[in-house]
Amino acid sequence: MTPTKPSDQMNQLGIVQAGAPILTTPARRFDLPTERAAVEETTARLLEVLHRLAEVHEFAKGRGLAAPQIGIDRAAAAVQPPDPAEDVLVLLNPRVIDASDEQDEQYEGCLSFFDVRGLVPRPLRVTVQATALDGTVTTTTYENGLARLVHHEIDHLDGLLYTARMHPGAAPIPVEQYRQTGKRWSYTGDETT
Repeated sequence: MTPTKPSDQMNQLGIVQAGAPILTTPARRFDLPTERAAVEETTARLLEVLHRLAEVHEFAKGRGLAAPQIGIDRAAAAVQPPDPAEDVLVLLNPRVIDASDEQDEQYEGCLSFFDVRGLVPRPLRVTVQATALDGTVTTTTYENGLARLVHHEIDHLDGLLYTARMHPGAAPIPVEQYRQTGKRWSYTGDETT
């Protein structure tokens, strides 16, 4: 019997796979608070799938999921920080309004093409504007690994896969060649992220 590929496993969990048009189309923003019921339904589905993911794969770096990845064309994402004791962040209509010039390159994976990992440059700090259920706008700054996770998910909502951020000519490597599974991203002076 042929072992299940990581992408097959993600597909079985309901994760939309690369090649689907929904992954390269910007997601529709919510009108809040008017669409509160739609937000609650979308968020519940995101959290359910995020929970199921943790049962089948170890995510030492944290994990995230954008609504388009579960077939919902709306601007919502959920991010579980690397420490599972931390609360899941739910981002509604998020957009990056500021990013540090200082960047680093780390390998990333994507549930929508989980058979490979790619070396992706990203800012070490991003400031994100999002909408709360009551329609108020919030602004939050994320750093290091959490900034990377949040930025990755916002890219999904903008119709971008991480391969669009890789250096020209660079290509992802097969997951079998990736040597950092089970390890967190490393940042100078910050071993927890």
